[in-house]
Amino acid sequence: MPRGAFRLRIKAGRETEYDVAHRNVWPALLTKLKAVGISNYSIYRREQDLFLIMQVDNFDAAWRALDEDPTNQRWQKEMALLFEPVPGVKPGERFAMMEEVFYLA
Repeated sequence: MPRGAFRLRIKAGRETEYDVAHRNVWPALLTKLKAVGISNYSIYRREQDLFLIMQVDNFDAAWRALDEDPTNQRWQKEMALLFEPVPGVKPGERFAMMEEVFYLA
């Protein structure tokens, strides 16, 4: 199954709030993530920087479906308060996507 990875950045001083939220992700949101085909989803954090990696058949289709989901819309609205722009995101890009250059299975 294909994997996708991208970067996000938390506002300074909001790291603990972000961590607490992600220790308590809403069950309905977890169910929706699986329903749109996302699995093996991990988020790594170093200070303000986040690195997200997941397996997903079609990244764009999964995010389009999530955009329509009311539970995800509420979650994203809350999380948006914690984020700042990621350096290097180009106009029109939704996420700072990462290119896989090595994988050991």
